[in-house]
Amino acid sequence: MVTSTEWFYWALLSAVFAAMTAIFAKVGVQGVDSDLATLIRTGIIIVVLSAFIAYTGKWVDPLELSLKTWLFLGLSGLATGASWVCYFRALKIGDASQVAPVDKLSLVLVAVFAFTFLGERPSPREWLGIGLVAVGVLLLALKR
Repeated sequence: MVTSTEWFYWALLSAVFAAMTAIFAKVGVQGVDSDLATLIRTGIIIVVLSAFIAYTGKWVDPLELSLKTWLFLGLSGLATGASWVCYFRALKIGDASQVAPVDKLSLVLVAVFAFTFLGERPSPREWLGIGLVAVGVLLLALKR
């Protein structure tokens, strides 16, 4: 079990950047097709990550990675791409303050999938928190 809290700070930064993503994307998809906007965003991510990998000396030969690594990173990439396409389309037609909370329903789904496929066992207190997130998503997403 990981005892370090370093993961929390990285996760918190992820949440901050995800929030900024929603706001920037909502403004950015105005006047452009959401799929083209997703492609532009993806291209920028490729350039930035390539520069980061090169700068930090973390490059390794991808052909040395295992087939399992390739398979699951490939599946993750496909899921990410599908998520981004759906997210940008939702932002194009909906309010960011409604789209982003529904997108965060992924937290609930991750818990269910981790329980089902990875054998993770959240405590009753953690399930309560997950349930509260689900309720919060519904409260934020549904208009009166």
